[in-house]
Amino acid sequence: MSRVKVEENVVEIFRLFRVSFPNVKGTYLNYGTPLELLVATILSAQCTAEIRGLEEKIRPTGFYRRKAQFIKQTSKALVERFNSEVPRTMEELTGLEGVARKTANIVLSNAYGIVEGIAVDTHVLRLSRRLGLTESKVREKVEEDLMKITPRERWFELSNLLIAHGRTVCLARKPKCAECVLATLCPSAFTFTQT
Repeated sequence: MSRVKVEENVVEIFRLFRVSFPNVKGTYLNYGTPLELLVATILSAQCTAEIRGLEEKIRPTGFYRRKAQFIKQTSKALVERFNSEVPRTMEELTGLEGVARKTANIVLSNAYGIVEGIAVDTHVLRLSRRLGLTESKVREKVEEDLMKITPRERWFELSNLLIAHGRTVCLARKPKCAECVLATLCPSAFTFTQT
């Protein structure tokens, strides 16, 4: 698909999403402070205090030992390097243990209103490929591709709309193509309706 066609599809995707998800404003994560959002984002990741106590508290999230290490190391860095404040730059956030661009984008945009990029979680990754917005499987490249075809003022919105759609309609194993407002734009819809 040509870049012009992809950009036209993005405009139409936004139009259709606004009808389907008029109330999507931000992350699904519950938080009250930037630190709570940072920890919630680390806990929600699908990645490989007193560490045992922390591990037990977060055990239900999966990969709890690794996440507990990230949280402990990040907390220590926040105290030692950032006066116990969650930083407000991509560079500083991604310098923290367990914080990649996705997490940094979520924290910056939701906690501080700073949009540096597009948070590419598993839903955004899957839907971007299914919709033909990227061919890449690498999060950083997907983010780059999406940023090229989406106006900067829409980056935050795009991520949240794709996540909402991925959670409710375009499911990983069995997408609901018959219910999808994007079915006519989606190069993958025909594939899924035939299985």
